[in-house]
Amino acid sequence: MSIAQNIARIRSTLPDGVTLVAVSKFHPSEIIRKAYDTGQRIFGESRVQELTAKRPLLPPDIEWHFIGTLQTNKVKQIAPFICMIHSIDSAGLLKEVDRQAAKCHRTIRVLLEIHIAEETSKHGFTMDECRTLLREGMASACPNVCIAGLMGMATFTDSMEQVGREFKRLRTFFEEIKNDCPPGEFFTELSIGMSGDYLTAVANGSTMVRIGSDIFGERLY
Repeated sequence: MSIAQNIARIRSTLPDGVTLVAVSKFHPSEIIRKAYDTGQRIFGESRVQELTAKRPLLPPDIEWHFIGTLQTNKVKQIAPFICMIHSIDSAGLLKEVDRQAAKCHRTIRVLLEIHIAEETSKHGFTMDECRTLLREGMASACPNVCIAGLMGMATFTDSMEQVGREFKRLRTFFEEIKNDCPPGEFFTELSIGMSGDYLTAVANGSTMVRIGSDIFGERLY
């Protein structure tokens, strides 16, 4: 199938209100442009150097999402334009995003990454660490950051039953945190689900799916 056919197929499976983030990491700008030409406007990248090299080559109305591990010393390179950062995994990183956003006179939307997988290699806050962060007032201490929700990655396994349990656990936690948010907070996004498990994620309340290989095929570099 072509990129256009892949995107159309995926969109046909997504309920209203679920955002498709086309994960374009490791694919060149001309391939991304093919997805753009179908109407796709939200793209996800995981390396700062790659993102900053591609961005000038592509249309300015693309909404760039950063989905990979982000080093604090790289935040300043993407702060002027990034639409959302999915991978806030420490209080220090959150503070640095706030600092760099203030310099750019922007508010940057972010997601707190929660560790839900059995694999220790995955990043993210534990649920207790996330509760502590929010109850200590970190959100109000970072006025140039909007904590828009949570992100998580399930265990890499063939067992969709296990993946479903992990996603359901995160959805329950998401609802807990959302209920604790003051009125007017924009805590609305649950970013779970990738190419191999996005339908399970949608069944468990995902509002944002990050899909790469099902759109673009195997990476080209």
